[in-house]
This record gives sequence, C-alpha cells and structure tokens, in this order.
Amino acid sequence: MEQKKLKRLPVGIQTYSNIIEDDMLYIDKTEYIWNMIHLSKYIFLSRPRRFGKSLLVSTLQAYFEGRKDLFKGLFIETVEKEWTEYPVLRFSMASGKHMGKEQLERYLLYILEENERRFGISSDSKDPNVRLKKLIFNAYQKTGKKVVILIDEYDAPLLDVVHEETMLPVLRNVMRNFYSPLKDCDPYLQFVFLTGITKFSQLSIFSELNNLTNISMFPEFGGICGITKEEMLTQMKDYVERLAKANEWTYEEAVAELTQQYDGYHFTWPSPDIFNPFSLLNAFNVNRIENYWFSSGTPTYLIEMLRKFNVVPADIGNMQTLASDFDAPTENMASITPLLYQSGYVTIKDFDRTTRLYTLDIPNKEIRVGLMDSLLPNYVNMRKEAGNTTIAKMYRALLNDDLDEMFHLLQAYLLTVPYCDNANSEGHYQQMLYVIFSLFGRYVEVEVRTPTGRVDVVMKTAKALYLFELKLNKSAEAAMKQIDLKDYASKFSLSGLPIVKVGINFDSDRRTISDWTIE
Repeated sequence: MEQKKLKRLPVGIQTYSNIIEDDMLYIDKTEYIWNMIHLSKYIFLSRPRRFGKSLLVSTLQAYFEGRKDLFKGLFIETVEKEWTEYPVLRFSMASGKHMGKEQLERYLLYILEENERRFGISSDSKDPNVRLKKLIFNAYQKTGKKVVILIDEYDAPLLDVVHEETMLPVLRNVMRNFYSPLKDCDPYLQFVFLTGITKFSQLSIFSELNNLTNISMFPEFGGICGITKEEMLTQMKDYVERLAKANEWTYEEAVAELTQQYDGYHFTWPSPDIFNPFSLLNAFNVNRIENYWFSSGTPTYLIEMLRKFNVVPADIGNMQTLASDFDAPTENMASITPLLYQSGYVTIKDFDRTTRLYTLDIPNKEIRVGLMDSLLPNYVNMRKEAGNTTIAKMYRALLNDDLDEMFHLLQAYLLTVPYCDNANSEGHYQQMLYVIFSLFGRYVEVEVRTPTGRVDVVMKTAKALYLFELKLNKSAEAAMKQIDLKDYASKFSLSGLPIVKVGINFDSDRRTISDWTIE
C-alpha cells in the first residue's frame, strides 16, 4: 500500500510565514493568541528554551501586520473581521549573550537600527532608551497607527551571568535602561509582548511598567507553547503511525514511548499534558526517539547555579513548594528551584488546594537522563566518555541479571578516575550511584524512609526492586547486616516485585568499591 504523503515538519524553523508559505505542518495556536491579545495590553510569558516562544512571536508579528492570507483555515480567521495593519517593532535578544556592558549596548543599537531601517527612520542617538523612544514615536507618526512591540528572549543577555554577583547588576541596568521608555510611550502603543525563560522582578527590569500581565501560570494559556497530547494524537496522528511503523511498534506502543520520553510538562495547574515540541518534531522527522532537546545544548548557567547552591543530583525534583518560591524573580532566589522550574528541568506534577503546595518533579526520561549525564563529570571527573561506555556496559549487565559483572565494571572504572575532592564521603558515592542508575533510565530514589530507618538507594526495574545500603571503609557484610537488622525489605513487600538486597562497601583510599554482597 502506498504510504500517505505527510507535510514537511518545521524542524528548527521559527518564522511563521515560512511554515505557512512552504505548506509545512502548523499546530494551530491562534485561539490562544486571540484570547491573549484581548486580555491585556502588556503581556509576559515565560517558557523554557526551544519551546516555541520565537514561533509565537513570529505568528503575532504576522497577525499584527494584517497578513490575513497566512491564517486561512485557522481559528483566528473565524473571529477577526478587520485585519488592521499595525507597525510592528520586533526585538530578539537571543544573540545578546556572552557580552560585556559596552558590547551589549552596541547590540541594542544594532537591533534598533534594523527596525528603523524597516520604517525608513534614521537616528544617531547613542543612548538605546532615547533611540527606542524616538523609534516608537516616529513609527506612530509615520503610519498613523499605534505600535506593536514584540520582545523575544528578553532575559538572554542576563542568563549567562545570573550566577555572577558583579556582572549581573551591570547588565541588568543596561536592560532596564533599554526597556524604560515603554511606560512613557503608552499612548502610542497597541500591544506589548515579552517572552523569556526566567522571571526577573518588574522593579529590577521593567522599572515603572507595573501593569505587565504575567500569563505564564494562567491555566487558559497552559498549552500556548509546546504540543499538547490532544494535538499530538489528532493533528500529528499520521506522524505517530509513521514512527510506529519505522520502529515495528504498535500505535499504542509508539504513544507510550513518546509520552515517557517527551511528555510531562505542566506550566500551570490544571494543565493539559505538554510535549517538548523541539524533541517531538525531531523524533517524527527521523523516526527515532533520542535526547534532542538536551543534545542541543546544556546551559552553562544551570550547571554554575547548581554548584552555587550546592545542589546534589538526588535533590533535583520530587519537591513540594509554594508558587511564590518557584515562580520567584531569578535575582532573589533563595534556592535553585525557580531556575530549575523556569528552565524546564522540573515541572508541576500536582497541586494541593488546601495547603497551596505544588509538587515539582523532573518531567520525563529525556530530562532525567540528560541532566544526570551533564552532572556525571562531577562524580567521574573529566573521563566522561569512558564513564558513559562503562555505564552502558553496566546497564547491559543489569538487564542480564548479572549484578556481579555490573559492580566489577564500576570497580575497575573507578580505579582509573583521577582524585575527586569528595571521594572520602559516603554521600559522594550515594549521589554517584543515583546519577548512574538514573542514566539507566530506571526509577531511583535515595534516603527512602522506612519505619526503622532510611534505605540509601532504591532502584526499580521491570524485573525487581533493588535495595542498596552503602558503607565507607567498613564491609559489605556490615551493610547487609543493617538491611536485615532494620528489615528494610518489609516496607516494599507489596511492590509485586522480587526484592534484591545489595550491600556495598567503598574504600576511600583506593576510591572505588572494595566488596559487595547480594541476596
């Protein structure tokens, strides 16, 4: 039977007009857009990188430029009657990264000049704020229409210095200065929309712009970026079927694999299930499930902030917190939680209306494996490639129910690892095992409470539930004795899986496993 010809997928394409004109697949988000532009004049939306913010900005630009021809068959065509053409000023801060004060100011002048050129306006002012104010007024006068301002990734210049106490205030002042005319220009503005990853306080960035509506956690806009499960199962059903056929899965198996790998994002509560759009499109494009979002780059600022707040891998996720603690201004963070949430590394999993507590956790397998892979060098120093090879072999041994081989591999590998500062603590090895078992893609938890104490590490596979007790400079027998003495296994007797008890002893002098015992 001849295979159905599918529309080309817009992988890496963020320009709305290109997608429509080249007849690529577009997931209709125009009902969200219609509702948003009728909610408030000043809107802010926070979403993680590569989640469709730039495409949303581009779609807004096409709409406000009155390009009715680009919206045929979409929701907004059924409700918009006038299609007024407004002057649109679009600024992307995405290229304003890794810059000092003077370079950032020059970049702002450059993107202002780009917009001036579009409207035939010239200015020689060297002050970005003065130049922006003149640009808005001149565009208004020249067209007779109020101006639309779209600012994409407003926080990009600040993210790479968010951990630096010296540079952050300097660059923040540059950006605050640039945005300052927005309040004074209110009579000439039709609509202002800003996107970003993090949330900086209005006081520190937007000065007197106190009427900015942050829709990031509004349930009615939960699916404005990303691809909802419903959208995938309807508008992308043919691509799911193609993926299933290419991998010899049933349709249901393909949906389950995609869900485990890319689903799980909730930016509000209640919320539809949101899939990572970048990863989903890439997976459908080549019919392979891989860690596309993570392989596109792990932000340096995240790793630096994890170090700054002394966050150990097992502390990422499975936390309960108030919204005010995780949806907080980035520069006032008392913990890493706001940055993890706003960057997409943890997401909302539940909400208790009585206590107003949100449960946050790692959204899916792609993030868990990718994040742990980024943290692996902290535990195996700089030999990451050899570490990944060893971990792959360890995983194969686990699948073959050969734990002795798994630990022999780890023992031999750790002997080759250069000295690590924290290798003389039991906690170091506990976190190392947590990272390695997470890279297996298995359920893993540390310090699991029981009525008689805490199990150091618990790992669950399809075949068994493993209880690990760790000792440092003692013996594997001592570790096993503790498991039996405190009867840890009884807590898990209803799991429906065989219980495997593992005692491990680490030698701080040799910095590796000295012995282990398995029951």
